Amino acid sequence: MSNMESSHVNNVESPPEYVSQPPPKYVPRQSSSSSITLAPESQIKGKTAIITGGTKHLGGETARELAKLGANLFLHYRSDANQAETFKQELTKEFPDLKIEIYGSKLDKAKDLTKLFTTAKSKFPQGIDIAINNVGKVLKKPITEISEEEFDEMDIANNKSAFFFIKEAGISLNDNGRIVSIVTSLLAAYTDSYGLYQGTKSGVEYYSKAASKELHGHGISVNCCAPGPMDTPFLYGQETEQSVAFFKTMGLHGRLTKVSDIVPIVRFLVTEGGWMTGQTLYASGGFTAH
Repeated sequence: MSNMESSHVNNVESPPEYVSQPPPKYVPRQSSSSSITLAPESQIKGKTAIITGGTKHLGGETARELAKLGANLFLHYRSDANQAETFKQELTKEFPDLKIEIYGSKLDKAKDLTKLFTTAKSKFPQGIDIAINNVGKVLKKPITEISEEEFDEMDIANNKSAFFFIKEAGISLNDNGRIVSIVTSLLAAYTDSYGLYQGTKSGVEYYSKAASKELHGHGISVNCCAPGPMDTPFLYGQETEQSVAFFKTMGLHGRLTKVSDIVPIVRFLVTEGGWMTGQTLYASGGFTAH
């Protein structure tokens, strides 16, 4: 090796060593049972769940399922107060022994998420045990055609609101709680026109992984569920008849994902699935694999 080569090699700096931060000091909170051996209804009876987008479609059916297992509910909706009140009345009639509250708000700012959880805790002094985030927005459009306004709207709906939901849930939940975020199976797809949707949803996986580590001491699990193209209005506003027909050919039984396919997975994550944390469960009928 020449002197010039030797000098060059010797001047290369080693990358800084990564030093893992110690876990936060454990401070006990109000505690829920940590057992993972009981039946779902035994695990969840008497607990309280907060569900965003919790009065219709996937959020609404998840709320109904948790009510069947005996959970009290704090259900968020964004704008349709009449529909939310009707849904609350239906659940109250079906489950008269449960406490069910609804709460309408945008979730665009950090303070909106703080207020969501402080209001829930004021309604349920025993605390919150389960937090499920269904809020999201989809846009199918090539990157070269997306405006700054559209970018900001998507970033707030899918990324910012999800981050502060996880933050506030991490602060607020009782020990041995459960946090679940609904993302999308498109996180595992190589496709066009959904780049902004994929990009603004992808951060939720990393927030969930980090939070799952940070909340170890409180026994709180943090996971994501990634449905395939779902048979709800959320899909049809972006797609043509031809693209929907194509999606059907990609999944089991030649159909789209149904809400009823996803509800049991969310139920599992907040009951027997307590040993899972920092994970994303892809439930797309084979639409994507990860």
